[in-house]
Amino acid sequence: MKIGFVGGGNMAEAILSSILTKELSRPEEIIVSDVAETRRDYLQKRFHIQVTANNLEAAKGREIVILAVKPQVLNEVMAGLKNQLKDDQLVISIIAGKSINTLNSGLAHNCIVRSMPNTPAQIGEGMTVWTATSSVTPGQRRYAASILGVMGLEIAVDDEKYLDMATAVSGSGPAYVFLFVESMIAAAVQLGFTPEIAQKLVMQTLLGSSHFAAKIR
Repeated sequence: MKIGFVGGGNMAEAILSSILTKELSRPEEIIVSDVAETRRDYLQKRFHIQVTANNLEAAKGREIVILAVKPQVLNEVMAGLKNQLKDDQLVISIIAGKSINTLNSGLAHNCIVRSMPNTPAQIGEGMTVWTATSSVTPGQRRYAASILGVMGLEIAVDDEKYLDMATAVSGSGPAYVFLFVESMIAAAVQLGFTPEIAQKLVMQTLLGSSHFAAKIR
């Protein structure tokens, strides 16, 4: 599977690492573009993939193009790729808050999957909700599910509105969990535990409770 990443940040690295670990693609079939030379050098040395500073080079001839840039630079990135993609190239976006309509018009391209992963995806324990345009073939949907599934669990929905809902639940949810954890640790310390013991108590309680709830529901 020939894959091009436009953007080589932490989330892109997490997907890339899992793709290679699960052998969905080989290093020689993957190319990543990034503006930072230090980042390109790091990814090339760690994963033995191709790297480039040119987004168009990363997208050219790829079956799948994964957009993994920051939302604030998306317009500039799309301007460089507009009208340059083949009709049968699948674009997968993991960019928060950017609609299919924005991607469609910005790229002049119809074959698009928009996804909403969350931060635990960086360690393979994420929750990703995604949807696809009508131009995405059944085979491409399977590819998308495989790629997004390497980050944890994935759910395909038939309406883009569910991605905005997922942003509120699974997308923002980890931040509330982190706040809850910090509050519990602080309370345990206030009771008299050392910070080290308090952290172990809280983390294992949260982990065990999550597994237990998943089993009984």
